[in-house]
Amino acid sequence: MKGKFIVFEGIDGCGKTTQINEIFNWLPTSNLISNNSSIIKTREPGGSLIGAKLRELILSNNKDNVPTNLTELLLYAADRTEHVTKIISPALNKGDWVLSDRFSGSTLAYQGYGRNLDKEIIKKLEIIACQGQKPDITFFLDISIEESIARRKNQIPDRIESEGVNFLRKVNIGFKKIAKENNWIVISASNNKENITTTIKNTLIEKFG
Repeated sequence: MKGKFIVFEGIDGCGKTTQINEIFNWLPTSNLISNNSSIIKTREPGGSLIGAKLRELILSNNKDNVPTNLTELLLYAADRTEHVTKIISPALNKGDWVLSDRFSGSTLAYQGYGRNLDKEIIKKLEIIACQGQKPDITFFLDISIEESIARRKNQIPDRIESEGVNFLRKVNIGFKKIAKENNWIVISASNNKENITTTIKNTLIEKFG
């Protein structure tokens, strides 16, 4: 039996990593997965070995080595191709469960809505890179721009995080539209952390139990 592909999306600071870790630790006791299945925790960009090197190029704050917007898009597509081919598909075909911090929705939000690149081109690249692989369920942790910035005030931002409020606002608008169009599970990331985790658990039990 094929495994399950679960994706967490949202702007930085929404708590994706925290929730992925909570679900990763809970799943073995949830009775949702078989004893023979493993749980893979991964991310984009950087989920594969080549992807890790691409992540350095994409997110580097080196101002002498900033990719053009189109180059950035193609680097994300290359990262996703490696990720799907070498990590996601093999795991799912073995019956394992994959928890991913970001997938193709982030590219449409950041490069389509944030960078104003042609969304149809992005969607065509998605078809090529994803190779038919789609999440079984996507959780969108929705947070305001102001709270996102406040949560990250003591962190050193990467190149994408440094783009400013207007860029982040366009990205967030994009995420909301994408979530609605694709029936993502929308959860307010302003809620108590434990309540968010409970909502995610209950949703997974309802869908896969």
